[in-house]
Amino acid sequence: MTRDTADPLAPPRPRRADARRNYERLVEAAREAFAEGGADTPLEEVARRAGVGIGTLYRNFPQRAALLEAVYLEEVQALCDSAADLADLPPWEAFAGWLRRLTAYLVAKQALAPALLGTFERDADVFQRSRAALLAVGDPLLRRAQEAGVVRPDTDVAEVLKLAGGIAKIPVEDPAQNGHILEMALDGLRYVAPDQGR
Repeated sequence: MTRDTADPLAPPRPRRADARRNYERLVEAAREAFAEGGADTPLEEVARRAGVGIGTLYRNFPQRAALLEAVYLEEVQALCDSAADLADLPPWEAFAGWLRRLTAYLVAKQALAPALLGTFERDADVFQRSRAALLAVGDPLLRRAQEAGVVRPDTDVAEVLKLAGGIAKIPVEDPAQNGHILEMALDGLRYVAPDQGR
């Protein structure tokens, strides 16, 4: 197996094309199965959804933890890659769009969080790599918005990540409430010149 240098978060992948396709099918099937049934979904169900035998699953992912890690890191990588879609937007729209995507992702991952934290230590490499990737993607968007004078200058991307994570953890009856809370937080991040605030 080899690590894809264009995709630094992804775990090592098989070299052969057919093995790589099986790997990708298994990760996609696991992502869907875990989203529907939780991280305790039987691995036989994941293999069935992927259209491969259980032996193929275990050759790629000898332990459930390896499959959880692959699903998690690939989703973080997809979120990071999606920031390129925002590059041509004005600074505020680009930053706010990224923060909305980040928060929506974190809300969706709340169901998987207990399994991840039950499998990996809080300072595990898998979490450090994903956080570093999110910081690297978010920082230029935040700085660009700050330099344009549309986001308050007294914050940094680490605080913004904490803000998104906090909103994602708020227990709500209606998922739309997370979005409403985020919009209020975005209002707080907007820069308002002192004379405009009077």
